[in-house]
Amino acid sequence: MNSLDWAVLIGYFGVMVAIGVWSHKRVDDVSDFFTAGGKMPWWLSGISHHMSGYSAVMFTGYAGIAYTYGVTSFITWSFPIALGIAIGSKLFAPRINRLRSKLRVASPLEYLKNRYDLKTQQALAWSGMLLKIVDVGAKWAAIATLLSVFTGLSLNQGILITGAITAVYCTIGGLWADALTELGQFCIQLLAGVAMFVAVVLKLNDKGIGFLGAWDEPALHGHGKPLVGPYGTVFLLAFLFIKLFEYNGGMLNQAQRYMATGSPREAERSARLSAILWLVWPVVLFFPMWMSPLLVHAQKPDGSDSYGLMTEQLLPHGLLGLVIVGFFSHTMAMCSSDANAIAAVFTRDVAPVLSQRARAWNPRSGLVAARVTTVVFLGLSMAVATQVNSPTFKDIITVVIKWVAGLMGPIAIPMMLGLLRPFRRSGPTAALTSWALGLLAFWLVNYPINWNVDGGVPLQYQVSIPLAVSLILYIAIGFVKPEDSPERLAVIERINTDGDGTAAAAVPAPAGDVEDAVVRAPVKD
Repeated sequence: MNSLDWAVLIGYFGVMVAIGVWSHKRVDDVSDFFTAGGKMPWWLSGISHHMSGYSAVMFTGYAGIAYTYGVTSFITWSFPIALGIAIGSKLFAPRINRLRSKLRVASPLEYLKNRYDLKTQQALAWSGMLLKIVDVGAKWAAIATLLSVFTGLSLNQGILITGAITAVYCTIGGLWADALTELGQFCIQLLAGVAMFVAVVLKLNDKGIGFLGAWDEPALHGHGKPLVGPYGTVFLLAFLFIKLFEYNGGMLNQAQRYMATGSPREAERSARLSAILWLVWPVVLFFPMWMSPLLVHAQKPDGSDSYGLMTEQLLPHGLLGLVIVGFFSHTMAMCSSDANAIAAVFTRDVAPVLSQRARAWNPRSGLVAARVTTVVFLGLSMAVATQVNSPTFKDIITVVIKWVAGLMGPIAIPMMLGLLRPFRRSGPTAALTSWALGLLAFWLVNYPINWNVDGGVPLQYQVSIPLAVSLILYIAIGFVKPEDSPERLAVIERINTDGDGTAAAAVPAPAGDVEDAVVRAPVKD
């Protein structure tokens, strides 16, 4: 990097902070901070939903997969995400929007107290927060790894810089700041991605390698196969099922994008836009990664530094800075949205249970608590980031695929399926049992069983078995021990019907008072 690249990077950081300051004017209470007051346009929500699913892990961990295996990086990652969101646009997006517009809640988990009970809500809230700390920690480590390639800064210095800048704009501006910065980040990503795509095509032409003929090169032998190595059919199906829940709200931050739109119909359109972007845009981003074995020799065994090395070699200064900004935009978009989601869960779901004072917070106090919680969450995730590549967490892609994908299912199953009428018989017993035994299954498969299996348990089973255990138990216990009380059925009906079709005001009721917002409705089969 030279002074021009640094100018681009510093200018980007300045714009992000400016957007946060401007967004501060639009945040008057916790509803504005967590759900944009239900006033976000569907197209902005869709772009924000799309961008909040990326991070620099794509340019490190998934770049390593692309370098080693080829197109399977797209087939087993962004394609199932696109398909999962497309399905969820009809199945989950409108229902999650009604959590705000009809139950008047500000956290995706706030409705669980009435859908199940307080114990279930707290179990899912605490486990979800802890998992998010680990997840975001991996994202900080990924961007710090890239930053070290370009600048020579240490991992911890990179984590501190990116975390501090993100903390400023997302803490003062809330979800509005997240969405608006993500719009800007999408534009930057568009320019940076196209620049890198063109640079790789021109370099291949210089080497006498055609756009399509590259796949016949020995270095790319087998790279055109859709499923290869540990990323086989079972992994693809498991990942599709996982992403169906994760990217439609199971990891909380995407749920907020659906809640932020004005109506269920707009939430559905938002999800469809995000699905289209996930299907088309990653192909442009992945193509240079697929070609990387022809252009660079990765220094790391997993190939996670291949994209960074290729960027340094191919792009002139200025454009190099723009691509580095693109790396930051991915990570900051996801981490800021995660921070906002976890702040919502703690402020709305956890704090009122822990403290009587929290139950009496006025709008001003609640907003202060939300901002403090955001800063604390970012600090904890940055601390975890310093431990990535340690014996506990191992490498970045292991954290993202094994830990996050494997643990997400037991948390998301009760939350997401609880929205749907067919699962109305599954109550707190089904939710808590499926959650607890799903987490136990994760530990057994990844540790005691893995230690005793020659070669270890295949990755596809490490991530799929916990989700399968939770799903089967959640459904089975619902039939064996139905707990569909009139109060719970009323909550489900409110989530599944539009009534007069108008969205209620977006001011959330105090945490714990969701039942006051539930109007008893006739139950439909």
